[in-house]
Amino acid sequence: MRLTTFTDYSLRVLMYLATHPEGRATIAGIASTFRISENHLTKVVHFLGREGYLVNTRGRGGGLALAKAPTEINIGTVVKLTEGGDVPAECFDRETNECSITADCQLKFALAEAVKAFYATLGKYTLEDTVKNRKALGKVLFMVPPPPTSTRKRA
Repeated sequence: MRLTTFTDYSLRVLMYLATHPEGRATIAGIASTFRISENHLTKVVHFLGREGYLVNTRGRGGGLALAKAPTEINIGTVVKLTEGGDVPAECFDRETNECSITADCQLKFALAEAVKAFYATLGKYTLEDTVKNRKALGKVLFMVPPPPTSTRKRA
């Protein structure tokens, strides 16, 4: 199973904010750190704000911050929300299903069980669990790049 880019970016944003020394960041800062599109990240941030995970403040001194404590953000819930539900195959969507063997297919039961186990496992973890190594993450996420070296020779 592979998570969508939207889910991946959502989890990265939450982890970034949970480890940020000031607890607040900008879309530009997050996009730069992860080398991802600001436009796509804007959609992710808007969604997370609308769902109550982020506080988005506009203007000077604004930025993004977690709306809940990391211990209150369940990873399984976030993934289920961003993935859009439990649809591992066409047959799980009654409105668009056109599979000719759906009525007699037994695979759907195995897939349903696998999805249930997937979310049950993720449901055991909070955002806090994923950032317990804040110090190590901070070194990677928030390290200040060294100043550029000059190519001019000194006299």
